[in-house]
Amino acid sequence: IGFWYWCTDQYIVQRVLSGKDMKQARRGAIFGAYLKLLPVFLFLIPGMIAFALSKNGVIINGEVFKLSIPDAAFPTLVAKLLPAGVKGLVVCGILAALMSSLASLFNSSAMLFTIDFYKRFRPETPEKKLVVIGQIATVVIVILGILWIPIMRSVGDVLYNYLQDVQSVLSPGIAAAFLLGICWKRTSAQGGMWGMLAGIIIGITRLGAKVYYSNAVDASDNLFKALFYDMNWLFFCGWMFLFCIILTIVVSLCTKAPEAGKIQGLVFGTATPEERAATRASWNHWDVIHSVIILGITAAFYWYFW
Repeated sequence: IGFWYWCTDQYIVQRVLSGKDMKQARRGAIFGAYLKLLPVFLFLIPGMIAFALSKNGVIINGEVFKLSIPDAAFPTLVAKLLPAGVKGLVVCGILAALMSSLASLFNSSAMLFTIDFYKRFRPETPEKKLVVIGQIATVVIVILGILWIPIMRSVGDVLYNYLQDVQSVLSPGIAAAFLLGICWKRTSAQGGMWGMLAGIIIGITRLGAKVYYSNAVDASDNLFKALFYDMNWLFFCGWMFLFCIILTIVVSLCTKAPEAGKIQGLVFGTATPEERAATRASWNHWDVIHSVIILGITAAFYWYFW
């Protein structure tokens, strides 16, 4: 999931591509990785604190601390523990981050639709009309997002579980195609397409099973239910990723290999000496040190919370 998010998700890619050179883009990604460590303290630790307070029946301001639903852990802590002024700062910070994230999401989605789909079929469309098409696409995306809200409860009762479930069915196919595409020169376009297509089909099947069995009253146990509904999202993601890799490899071996000129500089081992020199000049020991620090902190989190 992390490989898919950091390397292929448009939300991250558009920021990396905005760098003026490779060095700036790399350091921006490293700085973003530091920021990405903060959600551990924002989501995990407050949840543990709220659970402990609720379980022990701690009295705060004359009232017993209680959690109505797990997703209310953070706002309940803010409402019960923080003074009035700090509450406002926290709420303003959350709203600012939310608006920034949504703006980036809508911008990315509108750009993908406008450039990759609409302009591809109508290349002569003027820029002014493309802007209007992007605005319309943004409105449609917002409406679809609102309509999707009732389905979220069927996929996961807790918001975090929902996010992981959805990402676990979206990421394997994309990550498999991208990983093989940059690491294996024999990967063909057909192999990548079938790998991603298989991931989409399996992912939609998984989401459909989640919605159906979550609302079914007397659903009998069967192999389909065990695979697509009962299996933990982490195991499902791993097996799906392995399946997409195998499928991509098989299809690539059965189809024509890509021409060397088309993959020049795009696959490991195909870069020219000039390209390798430019890449080496774009980083120094500080990039390595900060990367090691990030990996060390991540490993420490896994070790402590295992």
